[in-house]
Amino acid sequence: MEETIFIVEDDEAIFSSLKSQLEQWSFKVVGPESFHDIMKPFTKSDPQLVIMDIQLPAYDGFHWCREIRAVSNVPILFLSSRDHPMDIIMAMNMGGDDYIQKPFHMDVLLAKIQATLRRAYSYAELEDPTDELKWNGTTIDLKRCVIQRDDQEIELTKNEFFILSILVESKDEIVSRDDLIRKLWDDERFVNDNTLTVNVTRLRQKLSELGLEEAIVTKKGMGYMAITLQGKS
Repeated sequence: MEETIFIVEDDEAIFSSLKSQLEQWSFKVVGPESFHDIMKPFTKSDPQLVIMDIQLPAYDGFHWCREIRAVSNVPILFLSSRDHPMDIIMAMNMGGDDYIQKPFHMDVLLAKIQATLRRAYSYAELEDPTDELKWNGTTIDLKRCVIQRDDQEIELTKNEFFILSILVESKDEIVSRDDLIRKLWDDERFVNDNTLTVNVTRLRQKLSELGLEEAIVTKKGMGYMAITLQGKS
C-alpha cells in the first residue's frame, strides 16, 4: 500500500525538495493549498504521517497539531529551524511524535519517517497476540490505542500506547530507558533522550484521569516500571 505523507511547510523550495525525494521512496506526498485551513485537505488525504513546520502563516504548527489531535492519532513529525528546548517540549506535549531541526540531512529525516511509521502501525510485533491487556482494573485496547475503566475511556497517542504496552507486558519488572528507546525508535542514534521523558510524563498525566497516577514508577538510574496496585490487579 502506498503511504501518504501530508507536509505542512510554507517554504515552497523545501516542500518541493521533500516531495521529490520522498516520492523516490514510493511515498505519496500532499500538502495544503492554503495555510488558513489545513484540516479539510488533511481529512481528504487521510495520511499515514504528517510533517509539520512550526512557523507558518496565520496559525503556527502547534495550533494545527492540536486541531489534528482532536480528530486523529496520526503520527506528527515536527520540522523547524527553531532549536529552543521549550519548542521541543511543546511539540511533544502537543502530541508530536518527533522533532527535527533545520537544516537536516535527508537520510536522518527518512530514518525518522520509517521508524515512526513502523512503531505507529506495526502492532503485530507486540509480544502479546491478544487484542487487549488487563492492568489495574483497566483494559488496554491494542487495536484502538485506548485505555478503559468502566465507562471512562482515555485515548493514547501511538508513542504513549507503545510505552504503556511495553511496560504492562513486563509489569512489576524494570524496563530500562535504553530498552524502551530501542523498542520504540529502532535506532537510538536518531532519538533525543528528552523525547522519552516527555512521553512518559504525558502518559502519566493521562493515567491520572483513571486514578493511576502512581502506577508507573521511575527507578532512578535504571528505568521505568508498571506496577500492580493493591486491590487493582
